[in-house]
Amino acid sequence: MSVFDEIDGHEQVLFSTGPGGLRCVIAIHSTLLGPALGGVRFLPYRDDDQAISDALRLSRAMTYKAACAGLDIGGGKAVIFGGSGVEKSEPLLRAFGQAVESLSGRFIAACDMGITTADLRVMRKESQWIRGLDAEEGGSGESGAMTAYGVSLGIRACLRHLDGDGSLEGRHVAIDGVGKVGARLATLLAEGGARLTVADIDQEKAEQVARACGAEVVSREKLYLLDVDVLSPNAIGNVIDADLVDRLRCRVVAGGANNQLTAPTVADRLAARGILYAPDFVINALGLIQVVDELHPAGHDMDRVRQRAELIPERLGEIFNRSRHLRISTAAAAISMARDRLAAVRTVRSFWLPPRCA
Repeated sequence: MSVFDEIDGHEQVLFSTGPGGLRCVIAIHSTLLGPALGGVRFLPYRDDDQAISDALRLSRAMTYKAACAGLDIGGGKAVIFGGSGVEKSEPLLRAFGQAVESLSGRFIAACDMGITTADLRVMRKESQWIRGLDAEEGGSGESGAMTAYGVSLGIRACLRHLDGDGSLEGRHVAIDGVGKVGARLATLLAEGGARLTVADIDQEKAEQVARACGAEVVSREKLYLLDVDVLSPNAIGNVIDADLVDRLRCRVVAGGANNQLTAPTVADRLAARGILYAPDFVINALGLIQVVDELHPAGHDMDRVRQRAELIPERLGEIFNRSRHLRISTAAAAISMARDRLAAVRTVRSFWLPPRCA
């Protein structure tokens, strides 16, 4: 398959190189609802194809996430190729900022895996289109805590849908990944009375979170096969494939990771097995809502973000009902909901341009 086949359906894909060994991809899937906003990842990708695929899939998911959340922004994503001797440096980060600035506001960059608010601060020296900075710099700060809060509400919504009771007391939750989102999620679930088992590629980090939350630590391979109420992926994506579905012993899959399923058909397999799947781009949307709030004309207001937290369980309830009514997977139901909104807006416009270009 050619690269042009891969990017079909995206409005724009920028490939850029620069000082410090910068090699990056900025994928803009859609600006139908507004300028594309997406996180920046700095990861040691296996090869170019993996990095490009990550950017394309994640940008598409961001479009659906924004649409389902009722936000007036589009979907985008950026990846910086790490590894092979390439380290984060001021020249590299500033060069990336220049790449963002070259898009004239069609892409707004925020934090994701491998990137910190300190890195964003360096990028901001070259581009005005950087969001998610620390509060003292006019931003909303790290969004992991809010993402975790939204995921915790989503997990309760899943349990309520199955049992009529969203209580976490005595529920067994397996958490894969205890980074920015997973560690905070573990704390919230433990406070709610859940029994936790955690795993992370960083064993020391997993043990630290386990001590703080009274959790058990197992390998990632073992975690996915545990007999639990909820399996919660909160690290990298593409972790659940068709073969794994047949071996799962959970009732719910609900976590903060993006692109948890390797293919759309995996959602059908989950449904066939009676496993309730909370579409990742819906349950993890509160972090995006926080970053988008920085664009509010009156300035950022964390109380306003918290008030929107109930959107997560409400939207999941609508998706579960649509799934049951149409006899489709919850993932398909979520995508159809997003596409309905996109289709409605498409009657008015087809893409977003910065004011000076409109």
